[in-house]
Amino acid sequence: MAGIAKSILIAIIVSICLMLFTNFIFFFSWYSTLILETFNLSQVASGDNYIKQTYYDDALKSLRERPIFRDRADQIVIEAFNSSKYTAIGNDDEKVYESASEQDKPYRQRGKPIKIKIEAEYPLSIMLWGKKYEQVIPVSFSLTATGLKHYKDLEYYFDK
Repeated sequence: MAGIAKSILIAIIVSICLMLFTNFIFFFSWYSTLILETFNLSQVASGDNYIKQTYYDDALKSLRERPIFRDRADQIVIEAFNSSKYTAIGNDDEKVYESASEQDKPYRQRGKPIKIKIEAEYPLSIMLWGKKYEQVIPVSFSLTATGLKHYKDLEYYFDK
């Protein structure tokens, strides 16, 4: 009788491990997508020294519509900050910022870093005997890009 109980226990433990391994495989592709989108936004940010609102909206929409992120789509957050810790997400038209002060502009001069961060929640779930067990794991990935564009409306040595 003890042998039967041990074999049932081992079967249960092995099945739980297999389910966790399957979740790990899904997590790998989920996290890779997060990395890829962060990289794409960092490339856009380095070209203009900030992220234009249309690129931000497109990246957020793209992530929320993917089947792998659909379960917790409302928890996806994209952040971009320049070297002054101000937001680096701004209007598509740079002419809007002509009369604004340098601190109000989302972009900085060439060579300044822009930090892009995407946060999301991964739903780790296992179905055992018809009951779903779920644990939400908050995950984020960030990259720092360097602005390449020179803006004539900014002081070259502005460091605030």
